[in-house]
Amino acid sequence: MTRSPSFDRYGPVPPESPVVLSAPHGGRDYPPGLIAALRVPADALRALEDRHVDSIARQARREETLFVATRARAWIDLNRAEHDRDPQIDAGAQLLGRPLSTKVRSGLGLVPRRVGTLGQLWRGRFATEDIAARIQEDHRPYHLALGEALAAARARFGVAVLLDVHSMPPLGAPETAPRLVIGDRFGRSAAARFGARVEAVAQRHGVATAANTPYAGGHILERHGDPRRGVHALQLEFDRAFYLDGDLDEPGPGAPAAIALLRAIIDALADEALPNAQAAE
Repeated sequence: MTRSPSFDRYGPVPPESPVVLSAPHGGRDYPPGLIAALRVPADALRALEDRHVDSIARQARREETLFVATRARAWIDLNRAEHDRDPQIDAGAQLLGRPLSTKVRSGLGLVPRRVGTLGQLWRGRFATEDIAARIQEDHRPYHLALGEALAAARARFGVAVLLDVHSMPPLGAPETAPRLVIGDRFGRSAAARFGARVEAVAQRHGVATAANTPYAGGHILERHGDPRRGVHALQLEFDRAFYLDGDLDEPGPGAPAAIALLRAIIDALADEALPNAQAAE
């Protein structure tokens, strides 16, 4: 493992597998300046985390390269574009002169403005220089490293598959609601065969799935997925009730099943990417 200020990288350089993993919302590093700017209790920010999904990814990986953000999503959201800046809390946003995206208008831009029903998170607006520093020091290095790993995997294997691992609040009763949502931006970020393999694996594990609804994938898939050039990108949203305890706070009894499912998904995608690898060896 090598350490960067904004993320941890696990695995070799270049990757030893065509499958590269990313956990951009697993960070739990809350800088003191961020806590001081809050108008709500600090514990409220946990709702923005993909709580402990980084642990699921770390335990599922073997030789694969994995990127885990260390900065909290409340500090900067790596699954938003640099220009997804919210003028209500970011003094520099108005300088961009761009229309606001749906995510920004809903309060979930590059720096989130709200969480749940608590309303505004921050006491005031952040300075232009503050957000620019977060972009320069945290956002850009993560995407640069991720892009380089995918390019190296593609150069080595002729194809690369990004698995962007997230978690979601429960979508309904466990008996009827999907426990895993597979996003490929409605076919724009990955060939359909990769999503089909994930769905088949989940079915064998007795886990209900949905495709692209309500989560189709965000900036990471948009930026890094390029099926025409052999780089496929999928987003996985695990139901937090699947692997966390009853308070949705710590890993629960379902965590081993989630780890086993993710491991099986990784193996299936590697097989889909390199179907003749075993025979060639």
